[in-house]
Amino acid sequence: MSIDVQELKKVIGAGLLSFPLTDFDAQQNFNKPSYQKRLEWLKGYDATALFAAGGTGEFFSLAKDEYADIVGAAVAVCRGDMPIIAGTGYGTRTAIEYAVEAQRQGADGLLILPHYLTEADQEGLRRHVVAICKSVSIGVIIYNRSLCRLTAETLEQIADECPNLVGFKDGFGDIELMMSIRSRLGDRLTYIGGLPTAEVFAPALKAMSVTTYSSAVFNFIPRTALEFYNASVRDDHATMDHLLKTFFFPYLALRNSGQGYAVSIVKAGATVVGKTAGPVRTPLCDLTPDQHEQLAALIAALGPQ
Repeated sequence: MSIDVQELKKVIGAGLLSFPLTDFDAQQNFNKPSYQKRLEWLKGYDATALFAAGGTGEFFSLAKDEYADIVGAAVAVCRGDMPIIAGTGYGTRTAIEYAVEAQRQGADGLLILPHYLTEADQEGLRRHVVAICKSVSIGVIIYNRSLCRLTAETLEQIADECPNLVGFKDGFGDIELMMSIRSRLGDRLTYIGGLPTAEVFAPALKAMSVTTYSSAVFNFIPRTALEFYNASVRDDHATMDHLLKTFFFPYLALRNSGQGYAVSIVKAGATVVGKTAGPVRTPLCDLTPDQHEQLAALIAALGPQ
C-alpha cells in the first residue's frame, strides 16, 4: 500500500533523493534481475526516496509494458524501506495512462516530466497537470523544466485544485521564478532541486530554502553523494568546495562534452564501479573509451564507495 500523500510530502523534503538507472542488456532489453540488484544496493544508503523510470532512468525510451515492469520491480524491492516515485510524461492522455499504471503497481508518488514536443500556454499546462493529478490518489511532484515552465500564479491555481500535488522540482535555475514561487506558495509544497548535476547548485538552492535535490551521481558514488549532501545541510563549505573542485566541476566538463551525456555519463559511472546498467538506448550515445577513462580516474580519486 502506498504511503499517505502528506507523508510523502514530508519524506521528499527530509533528505537526499535519487533516480536509479534502468538496466538494459546488450540487446537493449530491460534487464530485470540486474535492476533489482541495483535497487537492493542503493536502498542500503540513506536516500529518502527513489524515482523509478525517471529522466536518468530513460523514461523517454520505455514502452508501456516495460514501464509497468520497472515500476513494479522497484516497488517490490523497496516496499517498506523506501518510497518509490514513478515518472510520467508525454501528452495528457498518455501521461494519465502511465500515472494510473504506476499507482496500480504500488508506486508512492508520481513525477510529472515535461510533455512532448510542442509549446503550450499557461492555461494548457494547468489543465494538463490538473488532469494527471486528478487521475490518481497518490502524491504528485511537478518537474518545471524544458517545455513545462509554470509561473507562480499557475502553480498556485494547480495546488488549490489538487490536494495531492505535494512537490515542485526546479529544472530551470531561474532565481526570480523560483523566489516568486517560494514566496507565493510557501510551505504548501516541498521544493526540490532538479538541475542536472544538482550538487553544483546546492548552495544557491539552499539560500532560496530549497534544501533537498535529486542526485544522479548517487547511482555510482553514493558515499560521496551523501557526503556532499550532509555537508550542504551543515553549511560545511570546506567539504563542498573540495568536492566541487576535485570531482564535480571536472565531471561537469566531461558531461558537457556530448549531447545527452547527463544520462550517458551516469551509466558509464555505474560501469566503472562494477555496477553496470548496460548501454543507453538510442537516440542517446555512450561515452567514448577515452571519456570513460577520464571518468574512471575521477572516480578512483574519491576512494571506496
